[in-house]
Amino acid sequence: MEVIKKSSGTEVILRRGSLLDQGDVESIVNAQNCRMRGGNGINGAIHAKAGVGLMAELEKIAPRGCMTGGAKVTSGFDTGFRYIFHTPGPIWEDGLSGEYHALASCYTNVLSQANRLGVESVGFCSISTGIFRFPLEEAAGVALKTVKHWLSLPHDRNSVEKIVFAMFGEEEYDVYSRKFDQFF
Repeated sequence: MEVIKKSSGTEVILRRGSLLDQGDVESIVNAQNCRMRGGNGINGAIHAKAGVGLMAELEKIAPRGCMTGGAKVTSGFDTGFRYIFHTPGPIWEDGLSGEYHALASCYTNVLSQANRLGVESVGFCSISTGIFRFPLEEAAGVALKTVKHWLSLPHDRNSVEKIVFAMFGEEEYDVYSRKFDQFF
């Protein structure tokens, strides 16, 4: 399943499937923890596919980890992608502890770094909606609204020509699909 829209000249695609199966993107986004040392879910799957070089690079570029909402970039190692952007999403507490802003920062910081590197295509998963418990409806709204806003901003150049939201689960895809039409 796939939905394709255009926003400010960039193709924005919603797909049902694994982030690791998005062979038509140059880079992917890892929903990371602040320690930047691997974990469960998509984070664990990316580390497993990338191989040991990923952990070594993360230890070098983020010896103290990364703050929530920040972003670090590594090579793609054995994933087949040129880059992996690592962003620690917020852990849901009560919705009153800065979670919305932190989640928006994940998307903004990744896209800004991708643009600086000249990356043409980025694949996102649903950040913070797994073990970090960010409510899926709210997270989808934040993700799509933030990406739409970032695309509307003036940039010296915008290298990002394609953004893919790859939703692994049926519920994720259904929620993003409903929200997708609101923003694109």
